[in-house]
Amino acid sequence: MISVVSDFLNRILSVFSTFRFTDFLDILLVAAIIYLCVRIIRETRAMQLAKGIIFLLGIYLVVNLLDMEASTYIFRTIFTNILIIIAILFAPELRNILEQIGKSASSKNVKTLIHPGFAMELAQIENGIESVIKACSNMSDSKTGALIAFENQTLLGDVIDSGTIIDANASRSLIENIFYPKTPLHDGAVVMRNGRVHAAGCILPLTKKDVKSSFGTRHRAAIGLSEESDAVVVVVSEETGAISVARGGVITSGISDGDLRDILMSVFLPNGTSSDDKIISRLKRWKKK
Repeated sequence: MISVVSDFLNRILSVFSTFRFTDFLDILLVAAIIYLCVRIIRETRAMQLAKGIIFLLGIYLVVNLLDMEASTYIFRTIFTNILIIIAILFAPELRNILEQIGKSASSKNVKTLIHPGFAMELAQIENGIESVIKACSNMSDSKTGALIAFENQTLLGDVIDSGTIIDANASRSLIENIFYPKTPLHDGAVVMRNGRVHAAGCILPLTKKDVKSSFGTRHRAAIGLSEESDAVVVVVSEETGAISVARGGVITSGISDGDLRDILMSVFLPNGTSSDDKIISRLKRWKKK
C-alpha cells in the first residue's frame, strides 16, 4: 500500500517537475476556447447535440472498461471520425463562433463575450409572471389570441433569432399591445426570459403529432416547442378565449388564472422556507445553463 502511494506521489512530482509556463498557457487557451464555444452554442439546439455526444462518450468508456468488443468497435469507429461528425452537425455554430471571435476586436466586444451577465432578480421574475397572468386574463375575455413561451433551462436562442428582440420589463399593457391584432408582431410568440419580455414575433416549431381539431396553429406551436425544450408555453385561444398551458409535449386547456399562477410559480419560483432557498434554486438553474 505504501509503495502504491509513493509511486502515485512520484508521478505527480514528475509532472510538476517538467511543467513549463507554456504548458500553463496551453491549458488556459484550451479552457478559454471550450468556454467560448459553450457560451455561444448554449442558446441553440446544438447544446442538446453536445450533451448527446458527451453521453455517447460516457457509454463508450463503460463498454471499453467492460471489454465489450462489438460495442467498443462501433463506438471507436464513431469517435475516430468525431471531428468530421462535429463539423457536419455543428456547421452553423462553428460559423457563428468564428463570427463572434471576429467581432471581438474591440475591448467592449471581448468583455461582452466573456462576461455575458444574467438577470436573476426574483422580484423581476415574479413581476413577469403576474404581468402575463393579468394580460392573459384580459385577452381571454376579449378573445385575443396569444402565444407566450417561458424559457426554462433549455435556452431558446434559435427561437429568439426568428423574432424581434425587445428585452423590456414585463407589463400587462406591453404584452396586450404586442398581441393586439393590428400590430406587426401579434402573429408570433413572445419569449419570456427571467421575467422580462425578451423577444416577440418569434416562430415556434409545430408539433407533428395529431391534436384535437379544436386546436389551432398556436396550440400546435406550443406543443411543438414544449416537445423540443423544457419551456412552459401559454396559449390564449382566439376562437374561444380559453387559456392553455403546454409542458413536456402535453397541453392542458381550460386553465384558470389561479392554475396558471400555480404552474408558473412552481416552475420558476419553487417554494422554499426562505427567499435564500429560492435564490439558491435560481443559481443552480443558471449554472446548468
